[in-house]
Amino acid sequence: MKRSSLVVAAVVMLSVAVLVSACFVAGCAKEKAKETAKAQAKEQVKETAKEAPKEATAEAPKFVQPAPPGTVRASHILISYKGAPATEATRSKEEAQKLAQSLLARVKNGESFEELARTYSDCPSAEAGGDLGFFGKGRMVKPFEDAAFGIKPGQVSSIVETQFGYHIIKRTQ
Repeated sequence: MKRSSLVVAAVVMLSVAVLVSACFVAGCAKEKAKETAKAQAKEQVKETAKEAPKEATAEAPKFVQPAPPGTVRASHILISYKGAPATEATRSKEEAQKLAQSLLARVKNGESFEELARTYSDCPSAEAGGDLGFFGKGRMVKPFEDAAFGIKPGQVSSIVETQFGYHIIKRTQ
């Protein structure tokens, strides 16, 4: 090969290396920008939580997003009983109904729905304070769906009986 061909090849290889490096650096910069934006958003959420009164934040979902059309967001406390499907509860149906009634009274007296759900609910959603997320019609059993869609955001239902037990439903959105 001629010397000029070697120089051209070297320049081309160097240009490709610079281009690849530039793309890598640009990609890293985008990732860094995303990480920075996430950190700023988390910090903003923390600051907002500090400013809001505790009563207002205790019941609210952690990240508020608009409800998709045709859906509601609700939390519930499920008090199940022996013989109901998908439960390990050992209480009788009568005991479950009495417990549900006492929990409803406590909610109406201002106790934290979320904390009562964490403590008493027989549903796996108890870990999330009873939050079921968003759901549309046809996703829940009919009595539960009717109650959830029949109350306004912030309202709590009366006791709703389904084959799974007794529910107290709070519509959150």
